[in-house]
Amino acid sequence: MQTQDYAVLSAAFNAVSQGQDCWLATVVAVHGSSPRPAGSLALFLPPTSQVGSLSGGCVEEELQASIVRGEFALDVPQVLEYGVSAEENARLGLPCGGHLTVFLQRLMASKDLHWLQSVKDIIEMRQVATRVVNRQHGATTVSVAERFGELSFGDEALHQSFGPRQRMLLVGAGQLAASVAELALGLDYDVLVCDPRDDARADWRGPPVSLLSAMPDDAVRDHADDPQSVVITLTHDPRIDDMALMEALESKAWYVGALGSMRTTEQRKERLSTLGVARDAIDRLHAPVGLDIGSKTPPEIAVSIIAELVRLRRRGV
Repeated sequence: MQTQDYAVLSAAFNAVSQGQDCWLATVVAVHGSSPRPAGSLALFLPPTSQVGSLSGGCVEEELQASIVRGEFALDVPQVLEYGVSAEENARLGLPCGGHLTVFLQRLMASKDLHWLQSVKDIIEMRQVATRVVNRQHGATTVSVAERFGELSFGDEALHQSFGPRQRMLLVGAGQLAASVAELALGLDYDVLVCDPRDDARADWRGPPVSLLSAMPDDAVRDHADDPQSVVITLTHDPRIDDMALMEALESKAWYVGALGSMRTTEQRKERLSTLGVARDAIDRLHAPVGLDIGSKTPPEIAVSIIAELVRLRRRGV
């Protein structure tokens, strides 16, 4: 879940708990070009406050003005269309051909405080929450889901998944970890770097992230044992990398990668098998880590690693 969306839901919870009038808008369909994807959220707090974004353009201003004018029913959700004509696209500042479908619901403590609290609680436990909103009367239910689901907007209900930020645990505080961390932070990962070596941590030249002095297996167990986590070993030191991999490959982390050549990878797999790691667990290992794009330098290798993660996430792996 993106930080912006969590900020929207947190703002909604705070407003509803204080009895403040607010409206939650969800982009449920995008046709053509759009600066924000389906699933994007925005909270409107009349007369002028807003958290989140639907289009990055003038759609928000128009919607806020319509709310202030009292154009929408208070007790039932609304389905709104923006950009249905070239003239409207030009007026709203939408990209050429852009067309948004927005689901708008007024939030009230009597019916919405409970589900907002549930979503917050589930996310704080680093689990995935699914909200189901009845299109006719707006009643909302929330449940824990095993994994993210695609947004679905049918004749009867809206189904949408929320979850915690993706977490990346990098084992090894070297130059490559610094390059990976820079890119991962730009993609909104919660980045942790683990290295039990005091000198390596002291020499960290990367962005400001949490530096963990714990042993790698403890770091995996304490910080990355959930389906929204990634573990990547980067030290070239089997004593450190293998310790992390033994734990990570048996964990719930959705991606486990290790730096090294093909030969190093085969040797690593043999060691892990000798150490008692199950074959099906070893088969989970992404190694050599990253896409094969001929990368040589730390920044290039970092690009290959992030590219592989993007590809796998987009494919729903």
